[in-house]
Amino acid sequence: MKSKRRLIQVLFLVFLSVSLMVNLSGCGNDSGDSGGSGGGSSGGSSGSSGTGSWTATSTTSAPSARYAHTAVWTGTEMIVWGGTPDGATALNTGGRYNPSTDSWTATTTTGAPPARGAHTAVWASSQTQMIIWGGCTNVNCSTSMDTGGRYNPSTNSWTATSIGPAARGYHTAIWTGTVMIMCGGWNGSSYFTCETGSYDPAADTWTAGTTTGAPSARYVHTAVWTGTEMIVWGGNNGVSYLNSGGKYNPTTNTWTATSTTSAPSARYYHTAVWTNTEMIVWGGYDGSNNVNSGGRYNPTSNTWTATTTTSVPTARSVHTAIWTGSEMIVWSGCSDNNCTTYVATGGRYNPTADSWTATSTTGAPSARYVHTAVWTGTQMIVFGGKSSSSASSSLNTGGRYTP
Repeated sequence: MKSKRRLIQVLFLVFLSVSLMVNLSGCGNDSGDSGGSGGGSSGGSSGSSGTGSWTATSTTSAPSARYAHTAVWTGTEMIVWGGTPDGATALNTGGRYNPSTDSWTATTTTGAPPARGAHTAVWASSQTQMIIWGGCTNVNCSTSMDTGGRYNPSTNSWTATSIGPAARGYHTAIWTGTVMIMCGGWNGSSYFTCETGSYDPAADTWTAGTTTGAPSARYVHTAVWTGTEMIVWGGNNGVSYLNSGGKYNPTTNTWTATSTTSAPSARYYHTAVWTNTEMIVWGGYDGSNNVNSGGRYNPTSNTWTATTTTSVPTARSVHTAIWTGSEMIVWSGCSDNNCTTYVATGGRYNPTADSWTATSTTGAPSARYVHTAVWTGTQMIVFGGKSSSSASSSLNTGGRYTP
């Protein structure tokens, strides 16, 4: 079954096991990043096309090479945590990166949650803590977790979260300003609906949300917070790719379905950002191909508007996207259907003009996927990921992009 075959391939991407039956050999790293050699990537760091500028992040005292990790922005630092270096082992290490000084500080492992990947992380600004939850210890997610931790960068200390909803990975989590809301996921055998477990770090308690009207079970979907609602969209349920979604209002504990009229095609491993008025969905894999289409969803009118394909970046999945305040910036990812070719290119999408502008490739980090990206207010910082199917091709390099 085609969708199941792609499912195996993408699990390979997110939590690689070199013993998997999918053969992704012969792809490599196109620059001097840690691990990997040979061909396979495209759109590398040479060339001068595009706009903006790149500056490499320091590797001195940087976290070890990894992918399927998480990254959050605190207002002054990026915190990277967890992931896997090779698919055979998971990590519970991390680091804080200060772009002002281009320096790294390790996060303590004392009291840290057990090692994992395919987890979630949010920055709880009101608590000045990073909250991580869930995740998996192996490629098939046969061992998943219902535990988490709160990391305080000021004290470099961890506090365990109380036991949450059923263990899972590949879920989503958003921060509302007071609570973290989790949705969906997979535990290796079962796919979860959006029962919206809400975690209150101040009280260290979980509260279950309603499933009435909630989107169907799914994983590798996206979720954004609008200021009053969480919008969930897309993903896969193990059989089908989805273009459905829902809006969850935690105040009223109610779900409202998102319209499918003019919605983007069904997909997963796409990205979504919130613009303050719309959610923009872009890219991903639709069951047959990577796509470079997308849509802007207006929750007030419950309507979709397609994003232009004029000057659009190359179709891709397992990429990253951030919102700058005026543009969505997408970068890197897999450019072929089996994820054996990667691009170090990107694009800036302006929803007001419905237009794309290429990002510069001069000085850009090497092509990669399963990396992370955060927005600092002035720069996009990317870190980590994988550059090929080689077990040694995980990365601890990155870059700061100034639009």
